[in-house]
Amino acid sequence: MTKPSTADFDRQYQTHLKHLKLKGLQPKTIEAYSRAIRRIGAYFDHRIDDLTEPQLTHYFTELLGTHSWSAVKLDLYGLKFYTQHVLKKPWGAPGLIKPPKSQRLPDIVTIDEARRIFAATRVVSYRVFFFTLYSLGLRLGEGLRLQVGDIDAVRWRVHVRDAKGNKDRLVPLPVVTHTLLRRFWATHRNPVLLFPNRHRGLAGAASATTPLDPGGVQTTLHKVITTCGLKKTSPRTACATAMQPI
Repeated sequence: MTKPSTADFDRQYQTHLKHLKLKGLQPKTIEAYSRAIRRIGAYFDHRIDDLTEPQLTHYFTELLGTHSWSAVKLDLYGLKFYTQHVLKKPWGAPGLIKPPKSQRLPDIVTIDEARRIFAATRVVSYRVFFFTLYSLGLRLGEGLRLQVGDIDAVRWRVHVRDAKGNKDRLVPLPVVTHTLLRRFWATHRNPVLLFPNRHRGLAGAASATTPLDPGGVQTTLHKVITTCGLKKTSPRTACATAMQPI
Protein backbone atom coordinates (compact mmCIF):
# COMPACT_ATOMS: atom_id res chain seq x y z
CA MET A 1 0.00 0.00 0.00
CA THR A 2 1.40 3.38 -0.93
CA LYS A 3 0.78 6.68 0.77
CA PRO A 4 -0.87 8.25 -2.29
CA SER A 5 -3.49 5.49 -2.44
CA THR A 6 -4.25 5.94 1.25
CA ALA A 7 -4.52 9.70 0.84
CA ASP A 8 -6.82 9.29 -2.15
CA PHE A 9 -9.01 6.87 -0.24
CA ASP A 10 -9.23 9.18 2.78
CA ARG A 11 -10.24 12.08 0.57
CA GLN A 12 -12.89 10.04 -1.24
CA TYR A 13 -14.16 8.66 2.04
CA GLN A 14 -14.69 12.17 3.42
CA THR A 15 -16.61 13.02 0.24
CA HIS A 16 -18.68 9.90 0.81
CA LEU A 17 -19.58 11.09 4.31
CA LYS A 18 -20.62 14.51 3.00
CA HIS A 19 -22.92 12.99 0.39
CA LEU A 20 -24.48 10.69 2.98
CA LYS A 21 -25.36 13.67 5.16
CA LEU A 22 -26.59 15.78 2.25
CA LYS A 23 -28.99 13.06 1.14
CA GLY A 24 -30.79 13.26 4.48
CA LEU A 25 -30.24 9.62 5.41
CA GLN A 26 -30.91 8.33 8.89
CA PRO A 27 -27.88 8.25 11.26
CA LYS A 28 -27.88 4.44 11.32
CA THR A 29 -27.89 4.29 7.53
CA ILE A 30 -25.02 6.78 7.38
CA GLU A 31 -23.02 4.70 9.82
CA ALA A 32 -23.76 1.47 7.91
CA TYR A 33 -22.80 2.92 4.52
CA SER A 34 -19.65 4.54 5.89
CA ARG A 35 -18.67 1.31 7.67
CA ALA A 36 -19.15 -0.53 4.38
CA ILE A 37 -16.60 1.67 2.62
CA ARG A 38 -14.12 1.36 5.49
CA ARG A 39 -14.42 -2.43 5.42
CA ILE A 40 -14.19 -2.69 1.64
CA GLY A 41 -11.29 -0.26 1.62
CA ALA A 42 -9.36 -2.30 4.15
CA TYR A 43 -10.00 -5.49 2.15
CA PHE A 44 -8.78 -4.06 -1.16
CA ASP A 45 -5.81 -2.13 0.24
CA HIS A 46 -7.73 1.16 -0.11
CA ARG A 47 -8.00 0.82 -3.89
CA ILE A 48 -11.74 0.56 -4.52
CA ASP A 49 -12.43 3.02 -7.35
CA ASP A 50 -12.14 0.48 -10.17
CA LEU A 51 -13.30 -2.81 -8.71
CA THR A 52 -14.32 -5.47 -11.20
CA GLU A 53 -17.30 -7.76 -10.88
CA PRO A 54 -15.06 -10.80 -10.18
CA GLN A 55 -13.42 -8.85 -7.35
CA LEU A 56 -16.79 -7.91 -5.93
CA THR A 57 -18.04 -11.47 -6.26
CA HIS A 58 -15.03 -12.72 -4.31
CA TYR A 59 -15.38 -10.04 -1.64
CA PHE A 60 -19.06 -10.57 -0.96
CA THR A 61 -18.66 -14.35 -1.01
CA GLU A 62 -16.03 -14.11 1.73
CA LEU A 63 -18.09 -11.56 3.64
CA LEU A 64 -21.10 -13.87 3.64
CA GLY A 65 -18.94 -16.50 5.32
CA THR A 66 -18.44 -14.30 8.38
CA HIS A 67 -21.40 -11.91 8.40
CA SER A 68 -25.17 -11.99 8.08
CA TRP A 69 -27.13 -11.33 4.92
CA SER A 70 -28.10 -8.01 6.45
CA ALA A 71 -24.44 -6.94 6.69
CA VAL A 72 -23.78 -8.12 3.14
CA LYS A 73 -26.70 -6.08 1.80
CA LEU A 74 -25.60 -2.96 3.69
CA ASP A 75 -22.07 -3.25 2.31
CA LEU A 76 -23.51 -3.63 -1.18
CA TYR A 77 -25.77 -0.60 -0.79
CA GLY A 78 -22.93 1.42 0.73
CA LEU A 79 -20.62 0.62 -2.17
CA LYS A 80 -23.38 1.34 -4.68
CA PHE A 81 -23.96 4.74 -3.05
CA TYR A 82 -20.21 5.44 -3.12
CA THR A 83 -19.97 4.49 -6.80
CA GLN A 84 -22.89 6.64 -7.87
CA HIS A 85 -22.37 9.73 -5.72
CA VAL A 86 -18.61 9.88 -5.13
CA LEU A 87 -17.18 8.28 -8.27
CA LYS A 88 -20.07 9.56 -10.42
CA LYS A 89 -20.27 6.19 -12.16
CA PRO A 90 -23.25 3.97 -12.92
CA TRP A 91 -23.54 0.90 -10.73
CA GLY A 92 -22.12 -1.87 -12.86
CA ALA A 93 -23.11 -4.99 -10.94
CA PRO A 94 -26.91 -5.22 -10.82
CA GLY A 95 -28.20 -8.53 -9.55
CA LEU A 96 -24.85 -9.40 -7.96
CA ILE A 97 -26.48 -10.30 -4.65
CA LYS A 98 -29.91 -11.78 -4.10
CA PRO A 99 -30.55 -12.71 -0.47
CA PRO A 100 -32.88 -15.66 0.12
CA LYS A 101 -36.49 -14.71 0.74
CA SER A 102 -37.85 -15.53 4.16
CA GLN A 103 -41.02 -14.67 5.95
CA ARG A 104 -41.14 -15.00 9.70
CA LEU A 105 -44.12 -14.11 11.81
CA PRO A 106 -43.10 -12.36 15.04
CA ASP A 107 -44.25 -13.67 18.39
CA ILE A 108 -46.87 -11.29 19.74
CA VAL A 109 -47.53 -11.09 23.46
CA THR A 110 -51.03 -11.71 24.68
CA ILE A 111 -52.91 -9.11 26.69
CA ASP A 112 -52.28 -11.15 29.82
CA GLU A 113 -48.55 -11.31 29.09
CA ALA A 114 -48.46 -7.58 28.47
CA ARG A 115 -50.15 -6.97 31.82
CA ARG A 116 -47.56 -9.17 33.51
CA ILE A 117 -44.75 -7.16 31.90
CA PHE A 118 -46.24 -3.85 33.04
CA ALA A 119 -46.88 -5.14 36.57
CA ALA A 120 -43.33 -6.48 36.88
CA THR A 121 -41.74 -3.18 35.79
CA ARG A 122 -40.99 -1.38 39.04
CA VAL A 123 -39.59 1.87 37.65
CA VAL A 124 -42.54 4.12 36.81
CA SER A 125 -40.94 5.83 33.80
CA TYR A 126 -40.17 2.46 32.18
CA ARG A 127 -43.60 1.05 33.00
CA VAL A 128 -45.36 4.02 31.40
CA PHE A 129 -42.98 3.90 28.45
CA PHE A 130 -43.63 0.19 27.80
CA PHE A 131 -47.38 0.71 28.03
CA THR A 132 -47.21 3.65 25.62
CA LEU A 133 -45.27 1.66 23.03
CA TYR A 134 -47.65 -1.27 23.33
CA SER A 135 -50.86 0.76 23.17
CA LEU A 136 -49.72 3.03 20.32
CA GLY A 137 -47.80 0.41 18.31
CA LEU A 138 -44.54 2.37 18.31
CA ARG A 139 -40.95 1.37 17.77
CA LEU A 140 -38.44 2.08 20.49
CA GLY A 141 -36.92 5.14 18.80
CA GLU A 142 -40.34 6.53 17.94
CA GLY A 143 -41.41 6.34 21.57
CA LEU A 144 -38.22 7.97 22.84
CA ARG A 145 -38.70 10.89 20.45
CA LEU A 146 -42.25 11.62 21.58
CA GLN A 147 -42.75 15.20 22.66
CA VAL A 148 -45.51 16.89 24.62
CA GLY A 149 -46.71 18.67 21.48
CA ASP A 150 -47.11 15.37 19.62
CA ILE A 151 -50.11 14.41 21.77
CA ASP A 152 -53.28 15.77 20.20
CA ALA A 153 -56.03 15.27 22.75
CA VAL A 154 -58.51 17.24 20.63
CA ARG A 155 -58.36 14.86 17.67
CA TRP A 156 -57.30 11.89 19.82
CA ARG A 157 -54.19 11.09 17.86
CA VAL A 158 -50.41 11.09 18.22
CA HIS A 159 -48.00 12.59 15.72
CA VAL A 160 -45.14 10.08 15.31
CA ARG A 161 -42.11 11.85 13.83
CA ASP A 162 -39.19 10.41 11.88
CA ALA A 163 -40.76 6.97 11.67
CA LYS A 164 -39.53 4.16 9.44
CA GLY A 165 -38.45 5.49 6.06
CA ASN A 166 -37.89 8.94 7.58
CA LYS A 167 -41.64 9.61 7.38
CA ASP A 168 -44.15 10.96 9.87
CA ARG A 169 -47.43 9.24 10.64
CA LEU A 170 -50.49 9.67 12.84
CA VAL A 171 -51.74 6.96 15.20
CA PRO A 172 -54.93 6.81 17.30
CA LEU A 173 -54.63 7.91 20.93
CA PRO A 174 -56.54 5.63 23.34
CA VAL A 175 -58.20 7.41 26.25
CA VAL A 176 -56.41 5.22 28.79
CA THR A 177 -53.02 6.06 27.25
CA HIS A 178 -53.80 9.77 27.27
CA THR A 179 -54.83 9.63 30.92
CA LEU A 180 -51.68 7.72 31.87
CA LEU A 181 -49.42 10.12 29.96
CA ARG A 182 -51.03 13.16 31.59
CA ARG A 183 -50.45 11.71 35.06
CA PHE A 184 -46.90 10.74 34.20
CA TRP A 185 -46.07 14.14 32.71
CA ALA A 186 -47.29 15.78 35.94
CA THR A 187 -44.46 13.99 37.79
CA HIS A 188 -41.71 15.69 35.79
CA ARG A 189 -43.32 18.57 33.82
CA ASN A 190 -40.63 18.68 31.15
CA PRO A 191 -41.86 21.30 28.63
CA VAL A 192 -40.69 19.28 25.63
CA LEU A 193 -40.03 15.61 26.28
CA LEU A 194 -42.60 13.04 27.34
CA PHE A 195 -39.91 10.63 28.55
CA PRO A 196 -36.93 12.73 29.74
CA ASN A 197 -33.84 10.99 31.08
CA ARG A 198 -33.40 10.58 34.83
CA HIS A 199 -29.63 11.10 35.02
CA ARG A 200 -30.17 13.82 37.63
CA GLY A 201 -33.14 12.20 39.28
CA LEU A 202 -36.75 13.31 39.20
CA ALA A 203 -35.82 16.90 40.02
CA GLY A 204 -33.56 17.11 36.97
CA ALA A 205 -36.07 15.52 34.61
CA ALA A 206 -37.94 18.81 34.19
CA SER A 207 -34.92 20.42 32.51
CA ALA A 208 -33.53 17.33 30.73
CA THR A 209 -32.85 17.78 27.03
CA THR A 210 -32.43 14.10 26.10
CA PRO A 211 -34.89 11.19 26.45
CA LEU A 212 -34.50 7.93 28.33
CA ASP A 213 -31.41 5.95 27.39
CA PRO A 214 -32.40 3.28 24.83
CA GLY A 215 -29.86 0.84 26.24
CA GLY A 216 -31.34 1.20 29.71
CA VAL A 217 -34.84 0.70 28.34
CA GLN A 218 -33.90 -2.51 26.55
CA THR A 219 -31.89 -3.88 29.48
CA THR A 220 -34.80 -3.26 31.81
CA LEU A 221 -37.24 -4.94 29.46
CA HIS A 222 -35.07 -8.03 29.13
CA LYS A 223 -34.86 -8.30 32.93
CA VAL A 224 -38.62 -7.94 33.24
CA ILE A 225 -39.20 -10.60 30.60
CA THR A 226 -36.93 -12.98 32.48
CA THR A 227 -38.73 -12.23 35.73
CA CYS A 228 -42.07 -13.00 34.08
CA GLY A 229 -40.73 -16.26 32.68
CA LEU A 230 -41.59 -15.33 29.10
CA LYS A 231 -39.70 -16.87 26.19
CA LYS A 232 -40.04 -13.74 24.06
CA THR A 233 -36.64 -12.24 24.66
CA SER A 234 -36.38 -9.35 22.21
CA PRO A 235 -37.93 -5.90 22.53
CA ARG A 236 -39.87 -6.50 19.32
CA THR A 237 -41.50 -9.71 20.51
CA ALA A 238 -41.98 -8.57 24.08
CA CYS A 239 -44.14 -5.54 23.30
CA ALA A 240 -45.74 -6.59 20.04
CA THR A 241 -43.87 -5.67 16.89
CA ALA A 242 -43.57 -2.12 18.07
CA MET A 243 -40.45 -2.31 20.20
CA GLN A 244 -37.74 -2.78 17.57
CA PRO A 245 -35.22 0.14 17.59
CA ILE A 246 -34.71 2.17 14.44
